[in-house]
Amino acid sequence: MTAPTGTAPATRGGARELPRYLPGLLLLAVIGIVAAYLQLGLRAVGTATGTALPDVEYVLWAILIGLVIRNTVGVPEIFRPGVGTYEFWLKIGIVLLGARFLLGDLAKLGGFSLGLILVDMAIATAVILLVGRLFGLGGKLSTLLAVGTSICGVSAIVASRGAIDADDEDSGYAIAAILALGAVALFSFPAIGHLLQLTDTQFGLWAGLAVDNTAETAATGAAYSAEAQQTAVAVKNTRNALIGVVVLVYAIYWSTRGGVAVAPGLRARTAFVWRTFPKFVLGFVVVSAVATAGLLSKPEVSSLGNLSKWAFLLCFAGVGLNFDIREMARSGWRPLIVAALGLVVVAACSLGLVLLTSGWLDAG
Repeated sequence: MTAPTGTAPATRGGARELPRYLPGLLLLAVIGIVAAYLQLGLRAVGTATGTALPDVEYVLWAILIGLVIRNTVGVPEIFRPGVGTYEFWLKIGIVLLGARFLLGDLAKLGGFSLGLILVDMAIATAVILLVGRLFGLGGKLSTLLAVGTSICGVSAIVASRGAIDADDEDSGYAIAAILALGAVALFSFPAIGHLLQLTDTQFGLWAGLAVDNTAETAATGAAYSAEAQQTAVAVKNTRNALIGVVVLVYAIYWSTRGGVAVAPGLRARTAFVWRTFPKFVLGFVVVSAVATAGLLSKPEVSSLGNLSKWAFLLCFAGVGLNFDIREMARSGWRPLIVAALGLVVVAACSLGLVLLTSGWLDAG
């Protein structure tokens, strides 16, 4: 398993670096296109034969194809630079998706979800730290699992690693557990949502609250519907925006226990929060502001929406190509069980909160 880096193609060396990325980018594009045609083809066969075939979204096809390639023939070195850009395409897709939100709707959804997020964060943190202690996990590994579960998965773990002076082994275990559970959520949440007949808004709220990693959140929402994906991404961005504050709190706590010392003073701590803040969230808000101001026509909003779908296609193909089942198995079972218990509790609690409160959002 390789931790995602979110590297943008040709960020160094200009156009001279681009050829290194092209093979992997082409592989992502081919997988995405094949996935889209598989969804359309299965629909066409069902319509032509009158058979009620399952409507498997392109999201799941793209991830499954990538996963099969990674865990059978592997990803040759020539493809890895381009494949490693998949988180960059995730961020591009999220920013472009902002065109479909008006600021008023975004503020309403973000404000509503913030209260649910804070409840979820408290539950996730308490459960992970308690279960981690019962299973004999170290305090720093439990902390990484807690921040990964409650905020934004791998990105939060990477940001927290240096802040609390965790070692490579702990961060590797935590990342493996979060990625594995993200895959479980991706395939189980839509089935549960359909079973419970959740609305697009309800499912999007649930996925945004309960799925850890940003890529898996976007994919889980898309596997349900385009509307659910939009809501899931908006809620997840609210969670992501809290990463700097949460990591700072953990850093201050561990600095009192022999961890990395946190520089005193408001300026230093504000700089810490800004350094760990996911900047693509700001891009999402800026594009939303442009759309709210009426500076984009309906065809332009539609075009940006289509571009976001292409960006997500590249991202989801990369998610599968970066998921190594053998690496997950080598990471041990205790962190995975602790994180799994946390996911089950958080998923159940957040689903209950959504069912109890989503009517207020619709009525507001």
